[in-house]
Amino acid sequence: MPDIEPLAFVFADDGLVPNSSMPFLVYKGAVDVANDHPEKTIEGLFGANGWGAMWRNGVYDYPHYHSTVHEALGVARGHARVQFGGDHGKALDISAGDVAILPAGTGHQLISASEDFCVVGAYPPGPPMQITRPTPENHAKALKTIPEVKLPKTDPVMGADGPLVRLWKRS
Repeated sequence: MPDIEPLAFVFADDGLVPNSSMPFLVYKGAVDVANDHPEKTIEGLFGANGWGAMWRNGVYDYPHYHSTVHEALGVARGHARVQFGGDHGKALDISAGDVAILPAGTGHQLISASEDFCVVGAYPPGPPMQITRPTPENHAKALKTIPEVKLPKTDPVMGADGPLVRLWKRS
């Protein structure tokens, strides 16, 4: 795997979506998915780097975040436009081979997608993923749970020496 540096974005807390002081990361074209089993290719990469509890699907078309766990989204097929970081965040185009890594609290919502769009989701060891919608009550709770989420020991794309390990630090 080439040594690639991800795009990094820090989204501010907007009062409903807490986001994170740690950067949201996007690896463009990180995974070679030009094969007959792109989902298995991504699952193998994530699994080899210690990220599990995987699923295959799309991205929900309503704003949400995860307040108890970090998330990796590997695009296996197709392409989509996703709003990351809540209403004041950034809409990004992601496509097959890209991997987005969301620190706990990072808002995301599907804007549009190709019919064949498929992502593989994965999580570092820890509590199960819970879907949290942006409400004032959920925001208040998330501000307590997000700081408790353990930092991953590995980057889901690049492993123990990957950029995530270097870039994600508690302030």
